[in-house]
Amino acid sequence: MPAEFRIDTPAAMEALGARLATRLRAGLVIFFHGELGAGKTTLIRGILQGRGHAGAVKSPTYTLVEPYVLDGTAIYHFDLYRLNDPEELEFLGIRDYLEGNGICLVEWAERGAGVLPVPDVDVTIDRTEDGRVVRFSARTDNGAKLLHDFS
Repeated sequence: MPAEFRIDTPAAMEALGARLATRLRAGLVIFFHGELGAGKTTLIRGILQGRGHAGAVKSPTYTLVEPYVLDGTAIYHFDLYRLNDPEELEFLGIRDYLEGNGICLVEWAERGAGVLPVPDVDVTIDRTEDGRVVRFSARTDNGAKLLHDFS
């Protein structure tokens, strides 16, 4: 069953990300969906800070990927918003990231359709009148383990 959270501030979004961060394990692939400004990067900032990152976190819109090594685990933050063709991911070496022991956090994953695998978890963020609704849906057994009792 999907986990759903109502979020009313950016700080609450970061706190949700920090809670999720404690559950992340190497090898996971998580896709983040939502319109521009929905809070995808804010949630990922919370994940990275929850794993110990103290610096700024911005979306790697132009570089497509920003690597972090936190708690001894590589975490790759992808933003595919400016991707023109999913095949560009092959030039980026996407398979090396996905087949490694890192954690891949992918914004705008729909732009990589046909190249990207099924994620372990889909995260969808929708705006509401008073904030955001964040839905986590498991797509694999590893995703189900991640979300088990996450509420």
